[in-house]
Amino acid sequence: MLRKLRERAESEKGFTLIELLVVILIIGILAAIAIPSFLNQRSKGNDAEAKSTAVTAAEAFETCATDNNGSYTNCTLAALRSIEPTLNDAGSRLTVSSGSNNYTVTVASNRDGGVASFVLARAAGGTTTRTCSTGTADKGGCSATSGGTW
Repeated sequence: MLRKLRERAESEKGFTLIELLVVILIIGILAAIAIPSFLNQRSKGNDAEAKSTAVTAAEAFETCATDNNGSYTNCTLAALRSIEPTLNDAGSRLTVSSGSNNYTVTVASNRDGGVASFVLARAAGGTTTRTCSTGTADKGGCSATSGGTW
């Protein structure tokens, strides 16, 4: 019995160099397909966070206006952050401006060094527009096919 096991162990040689190279080639092809897709998903996630922050700031603007008799004039960034503390997470990426009956919220995305930005603006007539600009077209949540809107 021990003789058979010893003969069997001596006859096994392992993998050939060609077999190992084929496996490495297959892994390389799969990585070349998966990595760019993963990076684009991360860009979309960063853009989704920026869009969410813009919407949250707009809701805080509406709350502030309700507290100030319908005027957005006293709705500063500090006032918005006191209404909605999660806006502190955006840091300097969040900028706001307001008039008596309008406001603009701009949030820069974390991707591409902050060149992608999302703007939510309320006009004096009550209509809102959502625009975006990006340093790289067709990447993330603002693409050239969307016409610069979100």
